[in-house]
Amino acid sequence: MKVIVVGNGGREHTIAWKIAQSSKVDSVICVPGNGGTAKESKCKNIDPKSYEGLSANENAYVQIAKKEGCTLAVIGPEDPLAEGLADEFWKAGIPCVGPKKAGAQLEASKDLSKEFMAKYNVACAASKTFTDKTLAKEYVNQHGAPIVIKADGLAAGKGVVVAHTTEEALNAVDELMDSNGRVGNAGAKLVIEDYLKGVEISVLAAVSVTPDNPEKAIIVPFLPARDHKRLMDGAKGPNTGGMGAICPLSDVTAETMAQFNKDCLEPTLKGLVAEKFDYRGFIFFGVMLTPTGPKLLEYNVRLGDPETQAVLPLMDFDFVDMCQAIVDGTLSDFNFAWKNGYQVAPVVVSGGYPNAYPKGKEITLDSAKINSTGAKIFIAGAVEKDGKLVTSGGRVLACSAFGSTFDAAWKNAYAAIEGVHFEGAFHRNDIGLPGAAESL
Repeated sequence: MKVIVVGNGGREHTIAWKIAQSSKVDSVICVPGNGGTAKESKCKNIDPKSYEGLSANENAYVQIAKKEGCTLAVIGPEDPLAEGLADEFWKAGIPCVGPKKAGAQLEASKDLSKEFMAKYNVACAASKTFTDKTLAKEYVNQHGAPIVIKADGLAAGKGVVVAHTTEEALNAVDELMDSNGRVGNAGAKLVIEDYLKGVEISVLAAVSVTPDNPEKAIIVPFLPARDHKRLMDGAKGPNTGGMGAICPLSDVTAETMAQFNKDCLEPTLKGLVAEKFDYRGFIFFGVMLTPTGPKLLEYNVRLGDPETQAVLPLMDFDFVDMCQAIVDGTLSDFNFAWKNGYQVAPVVVSGGYPNAYPKGKEITLDSAKINSTGAKIFIAGAVEKDGKLVTSGGRVLACSAFGSTFDAAWKNAYAAIEGVHFEGAFHRNDIGLPGAAESL
């Protein structure tokens, strides 16, 4: 079979790599893909902008899938999901892993998401929504800090400010509601919510919910993971899209996961069914472990990045079989098995990130050094140009390594990262170590 993977980041490289491992798959069509998928076994990049014969009357991704003979689609990023790409694939008769447009709004609108959490009693922080800047500032002044300010719309990871002072919160209101600012129109509406003290975890999960088969509705959580958002060692510096991830977590007990299931996952599943969403894909629970138990921070309607680069390598089952179970409603019968060990995946970024950074820097990879550790390089912001791999984004790649213990995985990852070179390359040296995760 042939599978189309939509997207061009590190998450999509990891998904394509995992799909290609299936004996059932002949070819993975990556649209548009990146410099990593270009070299991956069984993978083929296609840029819609240069693909001949596309009609303006039908979605370009759907047309490419048809022309290439794809019988399954997997959508990586949030934007095409929010715009209804999954709906288009299903209309064309191509089963798709990714929620339809209605369900995808759980990420596309923070306000809608908070309404959903309240309606179905999902444990989360109390919040209020504002479209008027003056009223938002009045609320901040009355409430005080610390407080969390969120742009309602999709903002590519730039729409959340954890303000530790009232002045910082007021500035965040100004910045996020400025249509010419860093998040554009995504901040026309703001969600302001109570600050939760604790440490974050990420729970990625497979979802199979259809309106015509509610009795088969299920969410299956993967192993818990943790992203490290701050730029610098010791959880210092500005927030980023993610400087590295680890999986699983030694500080998350079975009791913690049982409480997460009861207070977050189960009411979410109840809500997806009650709202009659057609949600066949993945969901990401951003969770704060507070003194009173797990509380949901946000939903993402896809796999997280860079958590995917740490979670998928630990899967000891056929990823495509899982995808088929998601789309055909048999996920409750699927057997999930996991490798007994740990995965550590530090991210290498361009100098200057998360602010302005140069592009086009040539990347050299010492294959012997990397391969000796068993690590896998997942490309995110890099493309092929004139036969060379060059940087094209802020987060350039993740170096993901396995170990039977956390220490072994950590040592393998950082030994391999020594084989990655480009001008201005920067990475944290403490992913997964004590004190590396931000405690809010």
